[in-house]
Amino acid sequence: MRTAFACSVIIAAALSIISYRSGNLPKLQSPLYQEISSAQATSTQDVSRQVVDQTTSQAATSSVASSTVVLPSRIKTPEIVRGVYMSSWVASTPSARNRLVELLDETELNSVVIDVKDNNGAVTWIDRMREDSLKTFIDELHAKDIYVIGRIAVFQDPVFAKKHTEEAVKRTDGSLWLSKKGEAWVDTGSQQMWAYIEELGLHAYALGFDEINLDYIRYPTDAFGEGFVFPKSGDRAKVDREGVVTEFYEHITGVFRKKGIPISGDVFGIITTSSKDIPVLGQNFAAALTTFDYVAPMVYPSHYAPGSFGFVNPAAHPKEVILAALGGAVRIADGLASSTMQSTSSLRAKIRPWYQDFDMGAVYTAELVDAQIEAGEGLGINSYMMWDPKNAYTKAVYKKD
Repeated sequence: MRTAFACSVIIAAALSIISYRSGNLPKLQSPLYQEISSAQATSTQDVSRQVVDQTTSQAATSSVASSTVVLPSRIKTPEIVRGVYMSSWVASTPSARNRLVELLDETELNSVVIDVKDNNGAVTWIDRMREDSLKTFIDELHAKDIYVIGRIAVFQDPVFAKKHTEEAVKRTDGSLWLSKKGEAWVDTGSQQMWAYIEELGLHAYALGFDEINLDYIRYPTDAFGEGFVFPKSGDRAKVDREGVVTEFYEHITGVFRKKGIPISGDVFGIITTSSKDIPVLGQNFAAALTTFDYVAPMVYPSHYAPGSFGFVNPAAHPKEVILAALGGAVRIADGLASSTMQSTSSLRAKIRPWYQDFDMGAVYTAELVDAQIEAGEGLGINSYMMWDPKNAYTKAVYKKD
């Protein structure tokens, strides 16, 4: 009985992986993803058939070799995550990524966040590097006991918006709306986009990513009020953005949680201390804590407006800014614990902030970067993810355990 059960599990796993590898994710609803994955399906079809034949044959004889099915290796979510962001450009360039891997080897860092889809709409294994090369790189990181998080920028996606204008934010004249920076956005209420994110996340997990991280899970900040058309959200984009975003939180986390896939969400840091921007962004910190496994408030000191927390230049006061911003996050977590009868420790453990290791508003020396980490630790928040768009991190900050 045990042997038969083991065989059935291996066959199911094999078929599941074959489905992922061939691009046949469960009933793909996104036309864009179908177009992307169709080429992959053609190229792997013959190999997939061979694996099925081998697995079935071995199961029939109740002798399944361990090498038949190569499952992606996994790293369990560390109790304390200390991570850095790696862009898809760096991940796809061995000479550049090797410097970051060396940093991971020689410091306390135990995690890395790699783009799955960036905010330009580029999918890493389509636009940056071969799928097998990405999987090999993830395997190399796992061999070093590095936890690998796949970042998906969700609703800011110029590729999707321009290809599927019926799902995108528009002007009242029907033309595609672009932000002040020239960025096209998908309507947050787009069910088609929700399906696309599911598919990307599932595919990324099949490649070996240990966790899925969602960014840009909000409405665009400069498309609020009159003069904008949200074809899927309708009037809710004017009066109930928070409701739409929360529905997305609930939907997407439900999908991944059923499959046992850890999922985290990034939110603006401002919402931990102010409710003024919630109607514009649609992000609510308590709702994020309720749904995601981990919530990452982007509390970059340089991103707070002059005068925030009493400082003319908040960037020059990272310790004080982090204490105030994460102090607000802790208060929200504790309030949620009280109202839902959950433990305060479990909700606080979900808080995993993004800090800055880049120059903006001030030159971020090792002292200023470290001040953020120390401030968080002072509040009992020991995990963090560090952001630098250039991926040039200050090594002196990340001491070896």
